[in-house]
Amino acid sequence: MSVLVDLPAFSRRVTIVDIARLADVSTATVDRVLNGRQGVKAATVKRVMKAAAELGYVDESDERIREVRPLAQISFILPQGTNRYITMLGRMISEMAPQLERFSIKPTVEYIDSFNPDLLAKTLHRHARHADGIAFMAIEHPVVREAVNRITAAGKPVVTLISDVASPTRTAYFGLDNRAAGRMAGYLLARFIAKRPAKVAMIAGSLSYRAHGEREMGFLDILQELYPDIEVVGLREGHDDEALNYRQMRALLSHHPDLDGIYNIGGGASGIGRALKDARREKDVVFVGHGLTSDTREFLLDGTMDAVITQSAEDTIAKCAALFRDLREGLKPSEQPNPMRVEVVFRENLP
Repeated sequence: MSVLVDLPAFSRRVTIVDIARLADVSTATVDRVLNGRQGVKAATVKRVMKAAAELGYVDESDERIREVRPLAQISFILPQGTNRYITMLGRMISEMAPQLERFSIKPTVEYIDSFNPDLLAKTLHRHARHADGIAFMAIEHPVVREAVNRITAAGKPVVTLISDVASPTRTAYFGLDNRAAGRMAGYLLARFIAKRPAKVAMIAGSLSYRAHGEREMGFLDILQELYPDIEVVGLREGHDDEALNYRQMRALLSHHPDLDGIYNIGGGASGIGRALKDARREKDVVFVGHGLTSDTREFLLDGTMDAVITQSAEDTIAKCAALFRDLREGLKPSEQPNPMRVEVVFRENLP
């Protein structure tokens, strides 16, 4: 219950102790409310601010005295496995949770076997029952597209990250122009490989990822257009798994001992780099891949990798959070966001 605060006639300066007594809460709660920290129930925030206004500590027009809306629950659904970039992205989302509160959102992260379209669709529907919005790394499949269509038709925004889905109803995509990224990879390999003719190969996570299919197309397009003397001798899938990528790379080296370059379209770079080192080919096979992580950073430093194409994980999260905030405030985006900026990292410009 409320307690009357008897201020002396000389109107001593109001303290948080006074506010706590009037609002019937602890001083720690008052401190959290006045400093805008989360973790306090909306009704308690309103009571504390009302007490502070009555005591003249804050102006009665302070927006926190009005009804406080709870944070929007945003579900991030990412593929589980040894893709270090995706693992880093998920960890960063969790670590940035306090910062994301200024966007009025509360994130949760779930990892699933996203190569299973039925499981991914069921997971999307499950999260749609309680979340205010969903962000996920998509695979191109009819059941996934239908899940997105149904969820957005029910009024829940759905955003794709890294890899898109061909659904006209999805709210936004935050990722690279992957056709351009594939062309960039082909250009880099061609420029780094000194000999002609030459042989190169590709390892994809899965072509069910639209991003990986588009990167493959861009890669093949630029080689055909500008570098016809470079032959693509193989494309293998490694499901972004380091152990499987290791085996795929060793098999490529065995079948093509004169291989000159490798383009890793997805994750699992550590397996490819280890295979090159074990075969003592890390210095003469040009290696271009995606995602700046701890392992690709080390490979750039020791010369195993020649270039890494990446997008800022922090920037991706911030842009995604800003969109959900705008949607919640009724600000409809007039157009789709621009693709994320393609960043190319070499040893000499490591951030």
